[in-house]
Amino acid sequence: MIVNAFYNEKGVGDTLLIETGEVTFENREWERREDVARIFDRETKALAGFNIFNSSKYFDITANGKVDLTEELVAKMNQVIEKAGFEPEIVADLSPKFVVGYVESKEKHPNADKLNVCQINVGEEVLQIVCGAPNIEAGQKVVVAKIGAVMPSGLIIKPSNLRGEDSFGMVCAARELAIPNAPTEKGILVLEDSAVAGEVFPVNF
Repeated sequence: MIVNAFYNEKGVGDTLLIETGEVTFENREWERREDVARIFDRETKALAGFNIFNSSKYFDITANGKVDLTEELVAKMNQVIEKAGFEPEIVADLSPKFVVGYVESKEKHPNADKLNVCQINVGEEVLQIVCGAPNIEAGQKVVVAKIGAVMPSGLIIKPSNLRGEDSFGMVCAARELAIPNAPTEKGILVLEDSAVAGEVFPVNF
């Protein structure tokens, strides 16, 4: 399960926002018990997330935006949810979301002149990623934002289909990673050849 949590006391109040899935505004339904609200799809009943109000009673969170999840924090979330009378449903994928990738191949997108369909090795798997960067080439080491990654802009990386081709991640530019003094021209960040596919790429945002 892709889980993201957000906390912004000044902007939202003392509420931990936990996102586990998508639901349209029209189908959004919620049920509150004590300090916990369970959010779900009215039609499918699929879980979309939880809001935990008065969260400072339960957690010591200093984040102002995305919250870094740990096994301990996820376990505590489930404890709070269960104590409120809901099923403890959060099973988070805590694997790194920003990693080094090796571009094994690049093929022109069959339906879009400015897009390429790339096969990118991220260590334990090869991901198909559609990329529009003009400087991407086979043989490069690049930074990959995997499914579930949250970019500095707030964008959450999700599976997508671009003009008929599936894409499972994003190859990042330096400016998209909020790297200081990043080039303004369009293009992905190309790493040194010594970088190892699957290694965590450190981000500071």
